[in-house]
Amino acid sequence: MEDAKEEKTFRGFSERLTLGITRVLESLPGVLDVRFVEREPAEKRYLLSWEQKNNCVLPEDLRDFYLTTDGFTLTWSSKLETEPVPVGCMVINSVAKLRLLAQSNIYSLPSAPTLADLDFEEALEGSEGYKEPHFDSRSRIFELDPCGGNGRVCLVYTDCTPGAVAQQSEIWFLDRSLYWHFLTSSFTAYYRLMITHLGLPEWQYNFTPYGPSPQAKQWASLYQPLTFYGDPHLDSAGELFLNKLDPDKAFRGKAKLPASKKKQPSQVPASGDVSAKGQGATGRQTVNRR
Repeated sequence: MEDAKEEKTFRGFSERLTLGITRVLESLPGVLDVRFVEREPAEKRYLLSWEQKNNCVLPEDLRDFYLTTDGFTLTWSSKLETEPVPVGCMVINSVAKLRLLAQSNIYSLPSAPTLADLDFEEALEGSEGYKEPHFDSRSRIFELDPCGGNGRVCLVYTDCTPGAVAQQSEIWFLDRSLYWHFLTSSFTAYYRLMITHLGLPEWQYNFTPYGPSPQAKQWASLYQPLTFYGDPHLDSAGELFLNKLDPDKAFRGKAKLPASKKKQPSQVPASGDVSAKGQGATGRQTVNRR
């Protein structure tokens, strides 16, 4: 009995944290083995230690996320013929893996250049007018998602001054050619993007001028992201549609789960009731069926 109750509690927690995307994936044809890895919340002292060590202030929404779960991993596969093939992967690194982007040599040669050596002196404007990050001390870059080796999603603090605490952060994508592409200005917005794109392969390349690979495009056409249906800003009725995400409700500890309520089945009026309601006391209104 207790095991069933714990399983139900975990199910409600995962549904709330993943915004119900697990049910969406399980309803898609051919999708199987949807796995969400449960993690314990990060302790506040670990977050404070991270901030002191890196001289940065975590964004409030990212802090709330880590106080709910220390990282995020959701994977799913697709059935091709008789074998399951891994397709989707959504990852947010834990606090322990939220490290500075490696400054080690790119090549194994002793005199090989580092990322800082390949940086440019002048500040360049990236997509949407945002200043691109630097690999040197002007920016502090932390890896959020390794993207399976197809790039890096990074938490970036720009306009940094040595010895000063960095506070303003953005989410950027670093492709395999070491070009930067702006994604979102907040972690909440990036989290929504990750969920709506279903963790499809190379989905971050949709925000680059050249787009994902042909193979990734085939997966996207087979399992269309939630942002693909119609105009991304309009619903079927032509009204403004916004995919709203409330971090206060989504990023909340397991102990604060609301009590589940049984959903009352909706009652559909019988076809005969239409005729009954159409009949008035005077008998002047009738419903003719042909």
